[in-house]
Amino acid sequence: MTWVLDLDGVVWLADRGIPGSAEAVARLRSRGERVAVVTNNSSMTVAQYLAKLKSLGVPTDADDLVTSAQVAATLVASRERVMVCAGPGVAEAVSARGAEVVEPLTADRSPTTPQPVDVVIVGWTRAFNYDLLTAAMLAVRRGARLIGTNDDATYPTPDGVLPGGGSLVVAVAYASGVEATVAGKPHQPMVAAVRERVGPVDVMVGDRPSTDGLLARRLGARFALVLSGVTRAEDLPVEPSPDVVAEDLAALVPS
Repeated sequence: MTWVLDLDGVVWLADRGIPGSAEAVARLRSRGERVAVVTNNSSMTVAQYLAKLKSLGVPTDADDLVTSAQVAATLVASRERVMVCAGPGVAEAVSARGAEVVEPLTADRSPTTPQPVDVVIVGWTRAFNYDLLTAAMLAVRRGARLIGTNDDATYPTPDGVLPGGGSLVVAVAYASGVEATVAGKPHQPMVAAVRERVGPVDVMVGDRPSTDGLLARRLGARFALVLSGVTRAEDLPVEPSPDVVAEDLAALVPS
């Protein structure tokens, strides 16, 4: 069997591993089952994700990691000029695609200075501010395509939810008067990427029905909902209806 795990809210909350998750992954792998991870969080590079997974006791091969940054980059053609309003994970993926990363803001450039840009990619970043919004909006209004790495309104942390990448995408889209093409779960670019990279999926584990649940349905997989992230017991029932609900990954995969 092949299991696909979301990360935020399933394996970790921010920099804190969710208790029992590493052991649950180890149990699955000891049974000969494949475990891949798929995340809508585009902020980190592949090496950073692999290092974080290893540090939390979930060593993972690069082939078993799919990020929304990687998927967003598949929507870009080589040699296109891409304004990256996101973390280093997106810049890395765009460069690997053979496209040119355009810095939206530099010390000698104001946000209103015109730049020839083919694509604007927006993802989660703490650097998002009014100047970045202005630069992205103007580039889109001048004809650049707008791509969002994901449309998650929030993401979970140990102290509760914070604004997610989707909140930033909506700000740029609203200011620009366009609708963004979204790469991440549960949208078709991510569906295609998981099918290509991972192959048939038996179980999709996630904490957000609107992304993980719909991705499971579109992959023809069972949806296992864990209550360690954005969805709580008081939110039930949810749509799409999960095939199984567990408190966390450890409870889903008991000893």
